[in-house]
Amino acid sequence: MNRSASAVWHGGLKDGKGTISTQSGAVKDLQYSFGSRFESGVGTNPEELLGAAHAGCFSMALSAQFTEAGLKPDTIETTAVVTLDMLPEGPTITKIHLTTKVTAPGVDKAKFDELANNAKLGCPLSKVLKAAEITLDAQLVS
Repeated sequence: MNRSASAVWHGGLKDGKGTISTQSGAVKDLQYSFGSRFESGVGTNPEELLGAAHAGCFSMALSAQFTEAGLKPDTIETTAVVTLDMLPEGPTITKIHLTTKVTAPGVDKAKFDELANNAKLGCPLSKVLKAAEITLDAQLVS
């Protein structure tokens, strides 16, 4: 399976701007710029989009873990905070912190922690992003 996304950039780094789109059309001509990436400008940025993708991937991986264990969560809510640090070699994503809140009545905490950790390790985006430190806070709501 292949999925694609595209970006178009016009101009220089600081005065330019661009748009990002996805093959599915779910994201179409979403604006991004130096200001939206490194300051507080209008639009999105690659790190924000990566965080959304990682949160979605982890949530699905956790749901799969529940399914494989014969369990079914009611709700999985995940947030990913992507840290972009300025290192001597240039801007680098150094950390991704996942926070998930799961409503799953009847699931014990030890089993939940096992499933959440397995999802963190098994999520395809976690695998490809392992150059960054990936941490997880997982809360079970019964």
